[in-house]
Amino acid sequence: MAVAPNELLRIAVAAAEDKKAMNLVTLDLKGVSLIADYFVICHGNSDTQVQAIVTEIRKQAQEAGATIRGIEGLNSARWVLMDLGDVVVHVFHRDEREYYNIERLWSDAKVVENV
Repeated sequence: MAVAPNELLRIAVAAAEDKKAMNLVTLDLKGVSLIADYFVICHGNSDTQVQAIVTEIRKQAQEAGATIRGIEGLNSARWVLMDLGDVVVHVFHRDEREYYNIERLWSDAKVVENV
């Protein structure tokens, strides 16, 4: 059974918050892009924290029955991209988050409040 996009978003955000992800932003991409319905963007202050955030999101998503389509960048823990299908999660190391500033690239998307 597939997990609804809004529920998957809630799971990813809660898991990231559990591991103290910093500056968590969720973007609604519906009508803006065909890539996904939502982006979750956050960062950790160390490689270890980035890996812990990703591990927790993966664990909670799998427990809910979601399929993890791919995870890239976990070994270097500088910018980890998680493809959960309708939800794409970007977990940055603090320095890379500031450098890439992907929120600016997706400025047409609406910020989702109260996930």
